[in-house]
Amino acid sequence: MRVIAGQYRSRPLTAPPGQGTRPTSDRLRETLFNVLAPRIEGAIFLDLYAGSGAVGIEALSRGAREAIFVDQAAPAQKAIRANLSALQIRSHYALEARSAAAVVGRLAGQGSPVDIVFLDPPYDRVDEYEKVLTLLGGECAPLLAADAIVVAEHAKRQSLAEQYGKLICYRTLVQGDAALSFYRLE
Repeated sequence: MRVIAGQYRSRPLTAPPGQGTRPTSDRLRETLFNVLAPRIEGAIFLDLYAGSGAVGIEALSRGAREAIFVDQAAPAQKAIRANLSALQIRSHYALEARSAAAVVGRLAGQGSPVDIVFLDPPYDRVDEYEKVLTLLGGECAPLLAADAIVVAEHAKRQSLAEQYGKLICYRTLVQGDAALSFYRLE
């Protein structure tokens, strides 16, 4: 696993040990950031279920103003800290050791909108997709900037709803066994 492009290009990243985390592949991350490229510069990027932090680090490498890493698993937090330290990233990020739903709820009440949300819970945790996307499309919609993009990585065999409250799916990309579903506010 490595950073694909930008300031930290080609630098290696480590993943948490064990099978509890399934890092987003380099190829899928490249596809994701090819789509997000025009929007990443200066963006506030929320990386939910961050795992190794690879997606949020990629956003910082490509010019995001801030990345907020969210993962409540201790091995993931350790891996994120190790990756940030190895790249000497000392600012422009926050690490939240709480559930994605709790962080989304807290941030929605703070009035600082985010530009891009990426969520990648374990594929078998369908309830997590439902819970967080429903929050973002409903009571926590104020967390999202008017033109925000919400991207959910999921198994290609798993379909997500076309709409979660005010969030509407406008694009789905499939690559290998994974899919990326893109949402925006209606």
